[in-house]
Amino acid sequence: MRGLDGKTVIVTGGGGGIGGATCKRFGEAGAKVAVFDINLEASEKIAKDITGSGGEAAAFTCDITDQDACVQTVADATKTLGPVDILVNNAGWDVFRPFIKTDADLWQKLIAINLTGALNMHFAVLPGMIEQRAGRIINISSDAARVGSSGEAVYAACKGGLVAFSKTIAREHARQNITVNVVCPGPTETALFEGYKEGAGNPEKLVQAFERAIPLGRIGNVEDLPGAVLFFASDDAGYITGQVLSVSGGLTMNG
Repeated sequence: MRGLDGKTVIVTGGGGGIGGATCKRFGEAGAKVAVFDINLEASEKIAKDITGSGGEAAAFTCDITDQDACVQTVADATKTLGPVDILVNNAGWDVFRPFIKTDADLWQKLIAINLTGALNMHFAVLPGMIEQRAGRIINISSDAARVGSSGEAVYAACKGGLVAFSKTIAREHARQNITVNVVCPGPTETALFEGYKEGAGNPEKLVQAFERAIPLGRIGNVEDLPGAVLFFASDDAGYITGQVLSVSGGLTMNG
């Protein structure tokens, strides 16, 4: 895809499954990758994989629930790799539990990580993009935001909020040539999905049910997501903003 070589990209949750795969794909495309993760060891491993393959990357530890930390870490990344051209808000977390069995403390943690964290990163990155009058933001939501998901009520609410926020920021900053788009993964083999399976009580039966329901006949894997993210980040998507794309094997088709 055009226009990624030499660009500076931040990926939050970059030490995890989808985030790590996305960081590596950006590295292969010639981008300079700032791997943000609350787990510095995980982000350092991904950065090392990228540099070991001839790419350019740096690891940063960042608690996205802390706005000051986001602003400072973005400033550190800018000093190290250059002005930020692309932001991928990928970090997320969930506990799979019926809503009535949750409590307010859990709600606040889910909101802080899955919604407020993304807002903090926008707040930290947007001033630089506005100044350079260019930028690409890709927010990783979830198909739980589009169709709901049993045991994920608050998580789905956060991800739904992220979709609405993305569309609004896309409108507010379109005249500065900043695009904002959303990728919604369906069931994908990640650590998060492992927790979902365990919460179901019968993981094997759950996987079989998904495989029957998904038209392409399999659960997604982390390598299925980066292509959509890099497309939205590329020059090929320069006239696309405020859009939501599901990567779900056809599970959540929407006309």
